[in-house]
Amino acid sequence: MTYLLFFLILLAVLIAVYKLRKLTLAGTLTGGLVAICIFMGAGLPCILMLAAFFIMATIATSWKKSLKGKSHPEIRNTAQVLANGGLAALCGLVMWLVPVQGYPLLILLAAALSSATADTLSSELGTVYGRRFYNIISFKPDEKGRDGVVSLEGTLIGIAGSAVIAFIYVLFLGWSPVFWVVVISGTAGNLFDSVLGATLERKSYIKNNLVNFLNTAFAALVAYLLLLI
Repeated sequence: MTYLLFFLILLAVLIAVYKLRKLTLAGTLTGGLVAICIFMGAGLPCILMLAAFFIMATIATSWKKSLKGKSHPEIRNTAQVLANGGLAALCGLVMWLVPVQGYPLLILLAAALSSATADTLSSELGTVYGRRFYNIISFKPDEKGRDGVVSLEGTLIGIAGSAVIAFIYVLFLGWSPVFWVVVISGTAGNLFDSVLGATLERKSYIKNNLVNFLNTAFAALVAYLLLLI
């Protein structure tokens, strides 16, 4: 019954998302597969983390979009879905196929979604609410919206986004230091995204989708290292 309810809700959400033009058709189908992998492997807590990420990202992307220009597209495609949710889906898939690996992968999954959330919110809302913008490498003033440019306001918004994901984790799994692991790793992933943006992406060695995937991977790595301490 639980699985049937999940699939019915997922189908309704996917139809609504496509009708509202938040994702392309291919992106919608890919998002459905990401959600299935996460739910089957990690259950309700992590599917709610994914839902929180998607809702916050959608609102942030639409918010005052006239101020953001064409560099902030509202309709996401398959590559963008995988860039933000691919690693989380992979963790969920492995947990589904190899349940014995559940606990550490659950935290890595949360860290990946925490980073994706922090990156999206800081990028979308930092552009709107930031007052001073700096190159993350040189710390010199730089043009807002450019790769690798950060603001204090955007960074704090990103940390708040990571905290939402961490809160969902502890709400269902109980309070523990993992809350801080998820927040710290998500913030680290977000900052790593900016470093890649200021270096490799600006020089056109890599593109934004790969940068987004790598920031989630870096967050998962940071979470793993923190668990070893």
